[in-house]
Amino acid sequence: MSRPHAILLLGPTASGKTPLGEMLQARGLGAGRCVHFDFGDRLRRIAAGLLNVDELTGDDRALIAEVLDRGALLEDEHFGVAEKILRAFLAEQNARPYDQVVLNGLPRHVGQAGDLDRIVTVHLVVELACSTETVIRRLADDIGGDRADRIDDDQARVRKKLELYTRRTEGLLDHYRRLGAAVISLTVGPDTTAEDAWRELINRQIGIMVTPCSGENADA
Repeated sequence: MSRPHAILLLGPTASGKTPLGEMLQARGLGAGRCVHFDFGDRLRRIAAGLLNVDELTGDDRALIAEVLDRGALLEDEHFGVAEKILRAFLAEQNARPYDQVVLNGLPRHVGQAGDLDRIVTVHLVVELACSTETVIRRLADDIGGDRADRIDDDQARVRKKLELYTRRTEGLLDHYRRLGAAVISLTVGPDTTAEDAWRELINRQIGIMVTPCSGENADA
């Protein structure tokens, strides 16, 4: 069976990945439907006991709680945990080859990207480019409307996440360019909304094949 195709959202914390992912799921991008995989949200819900993934062991759950507490990333040797969560999501969504999986928070570094290629094919990367100063302002104003219940937005953790993003995640842009994926960079300002980003993305992707396989349209 063919692997589902994926759109990868990249950007620092508070750049608007989750609101844009939700909008893509609601409105789509090209043929077929989009399903939004918010990895960070799923990790937080698992750690809080609000989401059950049958395949996860007690050790897996303890690792997730530890990683979240330290503000760290799952490393290559722990990709099996991420894979269980993603495969459970794909089964839950009944993802088909002509659907587009919107990846938000996975992969976070190049090592994970290689493992992820066994599960989905990333054909489009959307970078939400956002400065540190803009991140701080967006967090303070909760521009995306998705930060109210976040316990990891204190200054120390935010700065650690920004440093991790610069050091580990930005390299994914070059990785996917080398693989031939289309890369679109959207500049995010203090007041940029998901609607703004989605409309710019629609305008920018004209002429780019956003779904390499054909299939019937489905409701988002």
